[in-house]
Amino acid sequence: MSTAELLKGAAELFPGEVVTQAHVRHFELPAGAGRFALITLDNGLDHTKPTTFGPQSLANLDAALDQVGAEASEGSIVGVGITGKPFIFAVGADLKGVELLKRHEDALAIGRGGHEVFKRIAALPVPTFAYYNGAAMGGGVEVGLHCTYRTVSAALPAFSLPEVFLGLVPGWGGCTLLPNLIGAERAVSVVIENSLNQNRQLKGGQVYDLGIADALFDGADFLEQSLVWTASVLKGEVTVGRPEIDRGEAWDAAVAHGRSVADSKVHGAAPAAYRALDIIAAAKDGDLQAGFDAEDQALADLIMGGELRSGIYAFNLVQKRAKRPAGAPDKSLARPVTKVGVVGAGLMASQLALLFLRRLEVPVVLTDIDQDRIDKGVGYVHGEIDKLLLKSRINQDKANRLKGLVSGVLDKAEGFADADFVIEAVFEEMSVKQQVFAEVEAVAPAHAILATNTSSLSVTEMASKLKNPERVVGFHFFNPVAILPLLEIVRGERTDDASLATAFGVAKKLKKTAVLVKDAPAFVVNRILTRFMGEIQNVIDEGTPVEVAERAVEPLGLPMSPLVLLELVGPAIGLHVSETLHGAFPDRFTVSENLAAVVKAGKRGFYVYANDNTAVPELDPEVAALLKQGDTVLTEEQTRERVLDAVAQEIGLMLAEGVVAEAQDIDLCLITGAGWPFHLGGVTPYLDRAGVSERVNGKPFLAPGVASVPA
Repeated sequence: MSTAELLKGAAELFPGEVVTQAHVRHFELPAGAGRFALITLDNGLDHTKPTTFGPQSLANLDAALDQVGAEASEGSIVGVGITGKPFIFAVGADLKGVELLKRHEDALAIGRGGHEVFKRIAALPVPTFAYYNGAAMGGGVEVGLHCTYRTVSAALPAFSLPEVFLGLVPGWGGCTLLPNLIGAERAVSVVIENSLNQNRQLKGGQVYDLGIADALFDGADFLEQSLVWTASVLKGEVTVGRPEIDRGEAWDAAVAHGRSVADSKVHGAAPAAYRALDIIAAAKDGDLQAGFDAEDQALADLIMGGELRSGIYAFNLVQKRAKRPAGAPDKSLARPVTKVGVVGAGLMASQLALLFLRRLEVPVVLTDIDQDRIDKGVGYVHGEIDKLLLKSRINQDKANRLKGLVSGVLDKAEGFADADFVIEAVFEEMSVKQQVFAEVEAVAPAHAILATNTSSLSVTEMASKLKNPERVVGFHFFNPVAILPLLEIVRGERTDDASLATAFGVAKKLKKTAVLVKDAPAFVVNRILTRFMGEIQNVIDEGTPVEVAERAVEPLGLPMSPLVLLELVGPAIGLHVSETLHGAFPDRFTVSENLAAVVKAGKRGFYVYANDNTAVPELDPEVAALLKQGDTVLTEEQTRERVLDAVAQEIGLMLAEGVVAEAQDIDLCLITGAGWPFHLGGVTPYLDRAGVSERVNGKPFLAPGVASVPA
């Protein structure tokens, strides 16, 4: 079957493709270097709709290559370049089309179609140039790898091969060409390590330093400089030197390192990283066609697998659902926020003050019970601003302005009299929070939002003694505040639409992923994590060794083990949340005597670490001495089944209670608030795929095709 026939068949499966054109224009290169053909990839939309490659888009590039190929053969052009529209080079395969594929042979056609088109670039009888002018990801990076030379803009903000992050492999040349260009060690870093580190992006300078690009130019006149450089290359005035690739032990060591990274991140739970490493390992002998064939096969296998479908589902949640929160009131109801008050000046309160200050750029005032605490809180914010200045993230004027906007006072009346939004971050005890809100209500304007950062207490009860409970809203951040995107916005029983709309408006300006949550104990993330970790703790208390219980959930590929997470959260906070949930749901949530003993002993966690933090953590002997265990010992498999059953049951009950609108919101919360991996899709796609949902609740959480291969 010809490439054109292959792509035509694929295009029929994807009628909704946003089609990328491949415009060809000709001009004379500088310094009399000759006539040149430049292909510009452009879908006709602005930079907020990045250029992608679906079947028709590949066919358009194929047609452009027909044209320039004929011109090159007849000698009417001296070279061919490829670039993108303003701010965007190209961001790879159109995932909306991948979602629609139902058959292995159709998935195979997508891989082959891309390869057949891209290979034509390298086969042209003249030198080819990729000009990475803007964001380049996946297939966008790969189309450039097929060129003879590459330049990159110093202003390029994002460059990556993110496929492994989603559950795929770089399948249009990335696994094969990149190690043959820059060596296996650097290729493994880009393909495996960056992907598995939350899809870490490269900047233009890093792309050049890695040797992916041959020249680096400023963004302002990037294309002009690239064309001057191109003329120099074609005239022989510039010779591009590339280091010799080490195809010996260094290659094998790089692949072995990649496997250890994959093991540490996904513990064998998701196949994509391992398939990519197999192809990189085989690329050592330089047989490109064998590598391309292996990429095709891996792509097809993974496209038909559950991990990729979960990955695409998770990607869509983060990119689309997160921008349109389910149940949020009309944004026109939101009131402006021109000043923010923060009750408390401890670490959490100071982090919140910094976030509001940086994103809203309005006056932020902290209060606390003594001046020393206030000074420390304001000092923390100033110190963080100085760090941003030191890293050149802001200039001196901006630093001075931000410092001038943050202040601290003892008197709430003085601080909050003109505040539009006041958030408390004080001790997690109902009576304390009720007292704080009573004090704030007495001095803040009638329109001011009163927000609580509570992690588990009832927002309704907190507001119950106020004259205006309708303006109280839960605003639950996750630690570290600057890193984790989730913000659970909790509607109390009497919270009105205007207050809620204002809260969502503020969340958007804070660049947080806001999810509307019913006022139910511990809301979403903490309720699920407490049930999850509580079941692990129950198994340990009953007699299963700690190391067995920890290993039991490794196959999920979670960002950290349950007891390491407990250490991060803090055993005292974990105990407090479990007590809150035990009070609400005593039949499902237990309060572990062992955990209580660990907290009473003042231990920060269950483990001790070697001084260099590189060794595997060991159970703290002092903690081991505290543990009182029964004689019921479960296997890893039995433990895992019990834990997953508990999670599936809890999610089913939360959905029945209306804690969130849909299962999708549960998954969005776990991905953005707890770092649960894309290959699980949060968790409900995995529970469906593993048969747990059916076993526990009698039905799956999601309809067929939502995070799985369509029927």
